[in-house]
Amino acid sequence: VTQTSYQAEENHNITLEWTFTVETGRSPTYLIIYCDLITGNKSSLLYHVHNGAEVLESQDEKFSGRVQGDKDALREGRIRLQLCRLRTEDSGQYKCKVNTDYGLSSASCRLNVTGKRFVTQTVLEET
Repeated sequence: VTQTSYQAEENHNITLEWTFTVETGRSPTYLIIYCDLITGNKSSLLYHVHNGAEVLESQDEKFSGRVQGDKDALREGRIRLQLCRLRTEDSGQYKCKVNTDYGLSSASCRLNVTGKRFVTQTVLEET
């Protein structure tokens, strides 16, 4: 995990990033990635890669069309996920599990999405 905690506002975008071990200059031949949002006792899959190919069918529908993975970063041992149009219900713990030729690892980070803040402005007039 490059960052353990992220803060963002509703309707904004954010990029979550994790790293895993790869051999320099060589892509892993075996690569399985599961990234989940864990809230309470519920888990929602937001990103799944099997042998280097994204598996969209297994993605939770609430993330449909809102998650973009960076395939080039995977070759460098980085998982970069851009989550678009954030919602307050996207808040929670994100856990990525990676299984490669080099072993199994997992890491977590926390995302807190807050609602838009409305600022009221009072104008005082001189009399």
